Amino acid sequence: MMNFRSFLYLVLFLLLLTNCGNRKTSESAKDISSDEIEAVRFQDRDWEYLFDGKTLNGWKKMGGEATYHVEGDMIVGTTAPVSDTSNTFLVTNKFYDNFVLEFEVILDLAPNNYHNSGVQIRSNSRPDFYNGLVHGYQVEIDLDTTARSGGIYDEGRRGWVHDLRDNPAARKAFKLGEWNSFKVVADGPSIKTWVNGVAAADYVDDMTPTGFIGLQVHATDSERPLHVKWRNIRVKPL
Repeated sequence: MMNFRSFLYLVLFLLLLTNCGNRKTSESAKDISSDEIEAVRFQDRDWEYLFDGKTLNGWKKMGGEATYHVEGDMIVGTTAPVSDTSNTFLVTNKFYDNFVLEFEVILDLAPNNYHNSGVQIRSNSRPDFYNGLVHGYQVEIDLDTTARSGGIYDEGRRGWVHDLRDNPAARKAFKLGEWNSFKVVADGPSIKTWVNGVAAADYVDDMTPTGFIGLQVHATDSERPLHVKWRNIRVKPL
């Protein structure tokens, strides 16, 4: 028959085993959590954030008289007076060729829902091309009833090259008055876009293999200033 002292030793032994098990479980959980965090950090290091959240360092303005400023975690573009008929671009100092680009954007609602913008990719400005006119592929962003957000427009050159007319699902993806997420994959001659996770353009063209990324504020006939806001702008080289 077990005496009190033996019973006490048994209880202490069981408590010790339980504590060791809990410690191992806790340490294992910490290890898993640490590994997961490190994996996320590694994935994040693959991305280059084009906006530091404070300044417009790394960017320069081209074209018209629209303005750009930092507001919280956003880059905000504001339309110029009606008298300015030129489109304006805030472009990166760096050139990018093959990449994944992601960003979020929201546009002010406008009279007749006409308010146009876009993001340039593989674009250029050269003195020998119409005195430095910004030209190149543009991922369309607009409020127009033609619903072509996510389509590809060749700014300053050929005009529309992929207007989504054969992609009704993509033409319904853009949300008026809300934040919209865009993804662009430029890989060799292939350019693909997604709007809010919906596949949009799938275009093949080799006219321009590299160039800057640019945020467009389109000329407008609105008497009041209109805004385009971008956030979470990042690019991952391929």
